[in-house]
Amino acid sequence: MTLDGHGLLDDDGLVVADIRDRRRVLHTFERVKPDVVFHAAAHKHLPLLERHPTEAVKSNVMGTENLVDAALATGVGRFILISTDKAADPVSVLGASKRMAELLLQSRTGKGTAFASVRFGNVLGSRGSLLTMVARQIASGEAVTVTHPDATRYFMTIEEAAGLVIEASSMAREGEIFILDMGQPVRIVDLVRRYAAQVHLDEDDLAIRFTGLRPGEKLDESLSAFSEALMPTENDAISVVHPQPVSPDFEQLLADLRNAAENNDDEATLNVLRSAIPEYRSVPVAACTPSPYPDWY
Repeated sequence: MTLDGHGLLDDDGLVVADIRDRRRVLHTFERVKPDVVFHAAAHKHLPLLERHPTEAVKSNVMGTENLVDAALATGVGRFILISTDKAADPVSVLGASKRMAELLLQSRTGKGTAFASVRFGNVLGSRGSLLTMVARQIASGEAVTVTHPDATRYFMTIEEAAGLVIEASSMAREGEIFILDMGQPVRIVDLVRRYAAQVHLDEDDLAIRFTGLRPGEKLDESLSAFSEALMPTENDAISVVHPQPVSPDFEQLLADLRNAAENNDDEATLNVLRSAIPEYRSVPVAACTPSPYPDWY
C-alpha cells in the first residue's frame, strides 16, 4: 500500500467498493464508521465524458449522492469533496458534473455532517497528470501533444495539494467551496519545454504537436466562477466561497438527472445539467477545430 508500505493487501482496513453501488456504500460506512471522508473518486477524463455524459453523472453525481447520504445516515462528522477548477463556469460535462456535486453537498447542509468542497487545478505527478503524459511521450521519442500554444493551466505539487486540502477540511462548516491558491497559470508548452530541459533534451530535438482545443476544453481555466465572491481565510493560500441557497427545484432536477442517466439518455442528461447549472455552456464542436499553428511554433 502507498500509505504504509504494506503491499500484501490483506489488511481489514482495505475495502473494495463501487461508489455507484448505493447499498454497498451504506454497508461499508456502517461497518467502518468513518469520522472524516475525503471523496476523490470520479471520472475525470474530459474528452471521454463529452462523449458519454451519462457515465459522468452516474459516477460524479450519483456516486457522490450515495456517499453523502451514507455519511448522513452514519453520523460522519466531516465530508470533503475534491472538486476541480473545471467546475467554475463549466463548459464541459466533467465540469458540469463536478459543479452538480458541489451543489449536492450544499443542499445537504444543516443535517449533522459538515460538508465542503475543495477546488483546485492540475496536480503535478498525480496519476494520469499532464506531466506524467509528457514524460512518457518524451521517453518514447514521440512528439509531445499540446492542445494550443497559448493554453494555460494551474499546477501544484502533490504535497502542496494534500496539505492544503487537509487544512481546508478543518474549516468546513456548511457547504463552502474552498479554493486553493495555485499561483499564476502556466502555459502548457512552457511546462513541456522546462521538463525537456530538466531531462537534458535539446530544444532542437523536442517535437511538439499542437492538436487544437477539443470539445469541453478551455484555453484558460479559472478557479472561481464569474459570479462567485472569494473571501479570505486564516490561511493566505486558501480562499472560500460561501454557499448560496440552492434552487428550490434542485431535488426535482437531481431526480430528473438520475432518471436520464439511468436510462442512458445523453440528450436528456445534458438538458437537465443545463437547467440545473445555468452558467454551464457547452462549446460547439465547430469551435474546437485543430490548431492552425505549425508544430514548430
